[in-house]
Amino acid sequence: MKGEGGGRTGARADDRLEPGADDQPDAGSNGRPDPAGEPRPGTETAQPTPEAAEPEAAAGDAEEDTPPAAPPAGRSAGPPERDSGGPVVRVAVPERSIVHDLRAVRIVLHRELIRYGRDRMRMVSGLVQPVLWLLVMGTGLSNLMTAGRGGGPSGTHVDLKTFIFPGVCAMTVMFTAMFSAGSIVWDREFGFLREMLVAPVSRSSIVVGKCVGGAVVATLQGTVILALAGLAGVPYDPVLLLQLLGLMFLGAFALTGFGVMMAARIKSMQSFFGLMQMAMMPMMFLSGALYPLAGLPVWLTVLTRFNPLTYAVDPLRQAVFARLSLTPELRRTFDPGVTWGGWRVPVGLEILLVLLIGLALMAVAILEFRRSE
Repeated sequence: MKGEGGGRTGARADDRLEPGADDQPDAGSNGRPDPAGEPRPGTETAQPTPEAAEPEAAAGDAEEDTPPAAPPAGRSAGPPERDSGGPVVRVAVPERSIVHDLRAVRIVLHRELIRYGRDRMRMVSGLVQPVLWLLVMGTGLSNLMTAGRGGGPSGTHVDLKTFIFPGVCAMTVMFTAMFSAGSIVWDREFGFLREMLVAPVSRSSIVVGKCVGGAVVATLQGTVILALAGLAGVPYDPVLLLQLLGLMFLGAFALTGFGVMMAARIKSMQSFFGLMQMAMMPMMFLSGALYPLAGLPVWLTVLTRFNPLTYAVDPLRQAVFARLSLTPELRRTFDPGVTWGGWRVPVGLEILLVLLIGLALMAVAILEFRRSE
């Protein structure tokens, strides 16, 4: 019995070591179980031994017991971050404060002065028209001023050049201030205005810098006309010159605010200059710069009272005529002042009106800049 069993056991072992042609797996099965999960008839499935199963179970338990890797210090656990391919640069933007806004105003003002100093053609061209009005027209029309000749013992009379000198000063600052505001349109066309608007400063500081810079440039241009005061019969009184400088700066500030307000929405230089010419000519002729404001028709009187430039010209003329020796009749004729229903407006109120108009126009320009770009 044992011999036969041993023979059978050896035969089975030999059959497992050297399988025959009948024991080869089918080409379609490749030694895998059938879809039902049961082995095919005539084949045997090798079962893992307990010794081989123990290391695999121990490795699986070790993987389950291993805790996940902790995130780096300073970083919270979360989804993995994608590498950007380079170091991250931190940009620190300073907080807005009044100090930064004042510095922005100073920088914009300095830029306006630099542009004015480098543009010599602008200086010369800005003086041509006022000089023509003062010297050519004033001299040519002086013979028509028969009403200005006094019959006093001293033979005092008012020269036309003396009368229009304050108006020419106002015209000079008006043209320069308006064209200074045009630099905003120029900066917009070349993209520099966009860089200014994205700076970490308030847009109001940029507008204030533009208005103050335009006023300073226009006042510097007006000092050249003040140097010609002797040719117009105006005395070189230091106090008078300081008064004229201050009044010209105030008027230039209001006019620059008007120009900046108009330039806030204009996209091209051609449109801006066309609009400025359309606005400046009526303002000049309705301001009393070339004729007295007394004895005008009602419709013209109403237009002159609504013109802001009227309240900038009259203080200049009153300051000049206060230094001249005139008879009461000549003073009433050539220096009537601005009246509201027969009441003469004081000079202090006129100056306050010009200041308030300038601040109001600058405020509107600030609102326009906050809505633009």
